[in-house]
Amino acid sequence: MKKITLITGARPNFMKIAPIIHAIQAAQAAGADLSFRLVHTGQHYDEKMSGSFFEQLQIPAPQVNLEAGGGSQAEQTANIMVRFEQELLANPSDLVLVVGDVTSTMACAIVAQKLQTKVAHVEAGIRSNDWTMPEEINRLVTDAITNYFFTTSEIANENLRANGVKEAQIFYVGNTMIDTLLKNHPRFCKPEIWEEIGLKEKEYIVMTLHRPANVDEEHKLKELLDEIIAHSNGLPLVFPVHPRTAKILGNLGVNHPRLHLIEPLGYLEFNYLVERAKAVVTDSGGITEETTVMGVPCMTLRDNTERPETVTEGTNELIGTNPKAIAPAMERLFAGHWKVGSIPAKWDGHTAERIIDILTTLHV
Repeated sequence: MKKITLITGARPNFMKIAPIIHAIQAAQAAGADLSFRLVHTGQHYDEKMSGSFFEQLQIPAPQVNLEAGGGSQAEQTANIMVRFEQELLANPSDLVLVVGDVTSTMACAIVAQKLQTKVAHVEAGIRSNDWTMPEEINRLVTDAITNYFFTTSEIANENLRANGVKEAQIFYVGNTMIDTLLKNHPRFCKPEIWEEIGLKEKEYIVMTLHRPANVDEEHKLKELLDEIIAHSNGLPLVFPVHPRTAKILGNLGVNHPRLHLIEPLGYLEFNYLVERAKAVVTDSGGITEETTVMGVPCMTLRDNTERPETVTEGTNELIGTNPKAIAPAMERLFAGHWKVGSIPAKWDGHTAERIIDILTTLHV
């Protein structure tokens, strides 16, 4: 019996791990000698950021929650490492599979290698080349100690090759985030805000902002919001607010009749909104992948992206962090000049199946 430990810890992880669980379950039903243990590190401990996702994505509750959330970057990393070491010693595994680029990804990969357990990294090789982003450090460290690299794009493959990774370790499989998106598309459901404020298809804009560069400096956040409000053609702005951003907005006292600050939404409700939006304004990486597949114009308020295929092939554009860049981008949007985009190769809903097919043949 090949034992796989699956690591999840933060909201983006759940969408990436869900199809892998479903693919393992399908392989088991077909007679594969495979078992899995789902470990939740507890990095995201808010119910809206974590709990409801297991139910919505139809995945089992984790066998264990390490409850290692909170604290600084270092405290969180240390807590996850100490608790995951105890977990892995108590429940040995043939392979630890980590996804994405959150603190849990890096911390659990380190622990696994120290305990001489092989590591597979799903979404390996993506790079922003911006070392001010905690996620970039997580990616670099994880990929430095990974055994099996599952990638979303040829660009990621090139990044790994440039770092000396052997070709036999790289598996170009596609994007498990898109597996989740396509599987759940028929289940998207209307959030309460739709009726509450009378939203109409393609007549509102969805916003998400959480990166320190955009939200930690209060005057910068206010400038960004002022520009978005001023140039959004009178449309409602729906802003599901990340907990850390909510605190800063509270200090700012930002208030406008078209700006609707709402609690974080479940996966099915959020993507219902995104699919029907005129556009999305964000600083998230994952959302740019979803907008690319759904064909929704996306403005990313960052100077770089670890997902360049969403720009070169998809509907995403890097606007940068200068608030003055928002007006011309909005002008192009409302003039009907936004690019149409296309869907990158292998973003077809079958990535997790390819991963599990490969894992069943690997001698780990």
